[in-house]
Amino acid sequence: MSVRYPRPLRPGDRIGVTSPSSGVPEELRERLAVAVRDVEARGYEVVTGRCMDGGGHISAPAADRAAELTAMLTDPGIRAVVPPWGGETAIDLLPLLDWDRLRTAEPTWVVGYSDMSTVMTPLTLLTGAATVHGNNLMDTPYRVPQGLVSWLDIVTAPPGHRFTQLPPERHRATGYDDYAEHPDLRTFTLDTPGRWTRLDGDGDVDVEGRLIGGCTEMLSNLTGTPYLDTSAFARTHAPEGLLVYVEAGGHDALTICRNLHGMRLAGFFDTANAVLVGRTSAPDTSSLTQHQAVLDALGPLNVPIVADVECGHVPPYLPLVNGARGRVVHTSTRSELTQTLD
Repeated sequence: MSVRYPRPLRPGDRIGVTSPSSGVPEELRERLAVAVRDVEARGYEVVTGRCMDGGGHISAPAADRAAELTAMLTDPGIRAVVPPWGGETAIDLLPLLDWDRLRTAEPTWVVGYSDMSTVMTPLTLLTGAATVHGNNLMDTPYRVPQGLVSWLDIVTAPPGHRFTQLPPERHRATGYDDYAEHPDLRTFTLDTPGRWTRLDGDGDVDVEGRLIGGCTEMLSNLTGTPYLDTSAFARTHAPEGLLVYVEAGGHDALTICRNLHGMRLAGFFDTANAVLVGRTSAPDTSSLTQHQAVLDALGPLNVPIVADVECGHVPPYLPLVNGARGRVVHTSTRSELTQTLD
């Protein structure tokens, strides 16, 4: 069975904005407005939902968030849905989403990362619809570094489109951008050089498979549930195997180590041809680094493990399409990821 790719966006299409997890506090609303205007400047109409309150850790009660997200994803007039950002507890939506409607509806592009993995990865696994793990709406105004693409480019691509991203080999290692003080920021601060790192050994990597993955802290809570069955997805959509990616948002190395062990024991990586690991600013511990945590948990897979990929919480952002066919190449002189929407 083929992966279902949403229809490419065209000027005049509508993009829905809702917060399945955390909303936007008042002091950051101007940044939200800047991001919306940038999307509108591409020729789209932006429809903002009611679940946007930023006064707490969720934007609205779970039933309201689930209803609004389901409505946007099943509205044929809305061609993409993008949240302002992630959050903490989108897991409470999963039993409330209308999965039967989502399986039969024409697919809609869903974009995001962090806690949005809690929703997007199950969407791909359970409905076969491609989703985009990439920058959120609040990140959209940043100029995309050379070698990378924006989610706004991916959602316009036709079926069969192939694109290659090259890491810019610079990232942000210190500080953060204050959107309240500077809501119109458009330039990433990439203050530190860095390349991809092979963790499991030496030698070149050249491997293919369908992409699936997300944020470790979020997905680890879904292991053993019907929402994270990568083996069933592989049997149906990727008999050739998967390229699985994970990234740590902020938990220390011991916690990430436990999370990844649990995901491996639950079968999340069973059909992986390789594992990509996002660059992280999450802390090491006195006895374990983040790299060591990954290798301790995933080394027994005996597949290539490539770390420091730009697919996590550290800018810049290399969008990955859940469900797309991927090919990762990593040598001493070259690193690239090619994705094909077929």
